[in-house]
Amino acid sequence: MLNKQRLNYLFAPVIAKTLDLNFNMELTYRPFELELKHPFTIAKFSRTSTPLMLLEIKHEGYIGYGEASMVPYMGESQQTATEFLKKVDVSQFKYPFDFGAIIHYLDSIEPGNPAIKAAVDIALHDLEGKIKQQPCWQILGSDPAKMPLTSYTVGIDTPEILIEKLKDAGDCRIIKVKLGRGSDKQLINTIRSVTNASLFVDANQGWTDLQQSLDMTYWLHEQGVLLIEQPMLKTDLDSNAWLTERSPIPIIGDEAVQRLPDVSRAKGVYHGINVKLMKSAGMHEAYQMILKAKELGLKVLMGCMSETSCATLAAAALAPQCDWADLDGPLLTSNNPFKMPEFRDGKWVLSGKSGLGLDE
Repeated sequence: MLNKQRLNYLFAPVIAKTLDLNFNMELTYRPFELELKHPFTIAKFSRTSTPLMLLEIKHEGYIGYGEASMVPYMGESQQTATEFLKKVDVSQFKYPFDFGAIIHYLDSIEPGNPAIKAAVDIALHDLEGKIKQQPCWQILGSDPAKMPLTSYTVGIDTPEILIEKLKDAGDCRIIKVKLGRGSDKQLINTIRSVTNASLFVDANQGWTDLQQSLDMTYWLHEQGVLLIEQPMLKTDLDSNAWLTERSPIPIIGDEAVQRLPDVSRAKGVYHGINVKLMKSAGMHEAYQMILKAKELGLKVLMGCMSETSCATLAAAALAPQCDWADLDGPLLTSNNPFKMPEFRDGKWVLSGKSGLGLDE
């Protein structure tokens, strides 16, 4: 197996060709291994780091930053991201940016690959904001005063380690708990032994028995749980819909809701959807998903993968338009290559800086 130094050498910053002399745009990218503060365990796997691709798009002194977080279950890697970016023709990106046309172009290159497409989309949004000298949240019509509280995620672990993890929650007022391995009540009881904070729970498709699942929703409701993400297999629409109809807690589709067409299919199956930029191929389509969900009467959770400040600020630009937020990426990692954004009273604080507002 290649060590990280060797991997970084093989993937030394790559410069894509500058094809449009009139716009003079340049795309560069490099791999990055994001280290987690604690091993992260969910219903089906565990990991200690997440492979990223960090991306820059430059134009006449402006730099737009983007990020692809490629968690293993999504099927992307630094290798697949590199191969995709080699096919990207930067001359396709004309200013002012037509983001609908851009995502159509990226989809035409190759299906799938939403995380690396998100990196391109995020970088172009950051670049647009800097050119306009406006924050991305303002361009997208968000109100910083409506920023929801963000949750702090703890993976499945022993009671002793779980309590240690909770000490890192800091100012977060909501704890998100990973469930689905048969120890659900023990995990909740452990958390309740040290905090009365509101809870989100995520079963990551780990529940299988309908009646037990329904009984669990009522028990979790008594424990102060505000929502439940993806309780059953994403392909089992009938079971998820049955549980949604009877649950006293909102049931949120996560793995079942990837991109815009999935939002309409979520109606009647879930109470709401989890929008993540790494699933939606970026900020543009995430915004369209939020609008579609509101049209259909679905609640929206703005979520994340393991991410740096870059993707977190991109999602935070849209979070005020959502009902809940789970944007704890930088809080769970130990080697964030960017400055930590301002986090106060359990919320990310949107600045007046242009673009994403990202500081290196």
